[in-house]
Amino acid sequence: MPKLFTDPDAIADDIIRDVGKKLVVGLPLGLGKANHIVNALYARAAADPSIDLTFFTALTLEKPTPKNLVQWRFIAPVIDRLFGDYPDLAYAAPLRAGRLPPNIRVIEFFFLAGRWLHVAQAQQNYISANYTHAAPYLLASGLNVVLQLVAKRVTDGVPRYSLSCNTDTTLDVLRARNEGRASFKLIGQVNSELPFMPGPGDLSGDEFSAVLDSPACDFSLFAPPAEPIGDVRYAIGLHAAGLVRDGGTLQIGIGQIGDAVAQALILRHRDSGQFASLVRRLAPATPAQGTPETASFEKGLYGVSEMITEGFVALIEAGILKRAVDGVVLHGAFFLGPKAFYRAFREMTPEDIARIRMMPVSFTNELYGDEETKRRARIDARFINNAMMVTLMGAVVSDGLENGQVVSGVGGQYNFVAQAFALSGARSILALEATRQAGRTVQSNIRWSYGHETIPRHLRDVIITEYGVADLRGKSDADVIVAMLSIADSRFQEELARAAKDAGKLPKGFEIPRAHRDNTPEWIAAALKSARDAGLLPSFPFGSDFTEVEQRLIPALQILQDAQHAPLHLAHLLWRGVTHPPGPADSECLARLGLDKPATFAERMYRALVSAALEESRAG
Repeated sequence: MPKLFTDPDAIADDIIRDVGKKLVVGLPLGLGKANHIVNALYARAAADPSIDLTFFTALTLEKPTPKNLVQWRFIAPVIDRLFGDYPDLAYAAPLRAGRLPPNIRVIEFFFLAGRWLHVAQAQQNYISANYTHAAPYLLASGLNVVLQLVAKRVTDGVPRYSLSCNTDTTLDVLRARNEGRASFKLIGQVNSELPFMPGPGDLSGDEFSAVLDSPACDFSLFAPPAEPIGDVRYAIGLHAAGLVRDGGTLQIGIGQIGDAVAQALILRHRDSGQFASLVRRLAPATPAQGTPETASFEKGLYGVSEMITEGFVALIEAGILKRAVDGVVLHGAFFLGPKAFYRAFREMTPEDIARIRMMPVSFTNELYGDEETKRRARIDARFINNAMMVTLMGAVVSDGLENGQVVSGVGGQYNFVAQAFALSGARSILALEATRQAGRTVQSNIRWSYGHETIPRHLRDVIITEYGVADLRGKSDADVIVAMLSIADSRFQEELARAAKDAGKLPKGFEIPRAHRDNTPEWIAAALKSARDAGLLPSFPFGSDFTEVEQRLIPALQILQDAQHAPLHLAHLLWRGVTHPPGPADSECLARLGLDKPATFAERMYRALVSAALEESRAG
């Protein structure tokens, strides 16, 4: 049985006595970090330079940081409400400030997107790795401690501990330890909010060297609120949902696009006629786009995904995820989501939770190991993930910039692309928005070329933007370029086509087909308007931790944020707000931000900007 502690400083001292002063500590990706023990070890090493401490981890979670008065007044109550007593990781702030003690290193293989772009220490200590390679790299580094947040259950007086949200790499390194290929101490910290998940992550106390279990160290799980889904991402989700076959297998990634895919699948299942009509409205009927799947799910889907999101729970509740493999409809390796998502797991009946199985990432992301069983289960698989940019010839940029800076990480993207080519009937679907705002200008995310790539062009498969589907597998370069041009924003099509012609990759006489010359945001908004007005594509399809007033404020604050890069638009908003006093409809929103009775010049300016942005958001 493990040694039991109620004090994180005491357990940190015990680890150092037991292991020594050279500590290579594995921390799970995302949610599963044992924050109090992490912070206690950090404090010991910061105070004692003779301790050599390395944290090997991914997805360090941090609370949102407001950047101006309005953001602060909006987000501060949200932080208090949603993150409560979540303890900040002690290494994050000094790492961000470049002030980590020289005897402490933090090595990550995946970042929260964009959060560490300009942090030199984080960029220098980043390891580029497929998710499935993280465990071998960790073992090779001399791993001697794993700190894990766990759920606890006592049966007949005997405690058991669940790895819960993070079976991903922990189960893989435990297997290595059981096979004699590794030697490390597994240390747990009990959290009462963490759901107890059945499966191979349900461990006896004998697996642990020590466990921290104290109400004083209990804390609210990190619970990022769902963000609203706009027209562009819903258009992408609808296109993707039309590629999913009944009776098949589904993997979807994190974020709004993944949620949009899940909601689109639910719409297809509940009202296939409406779904078919929407997809036809979005995509012209051309051979290049193919014929979408529109029927409801009679056989159902089986889910296998490195990350489980609330969208998957909604798919189970909607009766879509129901094709069971050995009694399981969803295999995953880690999860992270809003408070309601964790609560849904905790409140599931034993029968329902048994249909969800947390597994090592080597199970979800690879075919190796019981390969024939996996092949039989993963039929007609659709692996749907996000990208930042794609070249006209199908190379995908998902993790970094051409100057070498890392935005996020490779994660499992390559793993799922490889599976798509290895499995019969499977497809890799990489989704991106056709454009992005870059300062004061709009830029195309479809590029002629780019100096970095995550997925090379020889693994090009299916690419989706809001403007449609480009099926690239097995196509010639010229055919790939034509397909990519058809899903590019029309503001950039001619320029992109010219680059391809200049390189001799397109015939000089090629012209953009008429059916694809109206690829504009206005077209997307018009195509989806009736469905959005009817509530078929809600901004928060799976509920929201934001209040009704906050939900009304979010689009207005997004307008203000975008206007920071467009001075004329910002000036127009200010003039509109100054010359047209806010109406009664805006009073609650302004009060929520403390701008209902402005007392300073800055507050009066912000009141004018917010009231004008609220008016614009209603008009849009």
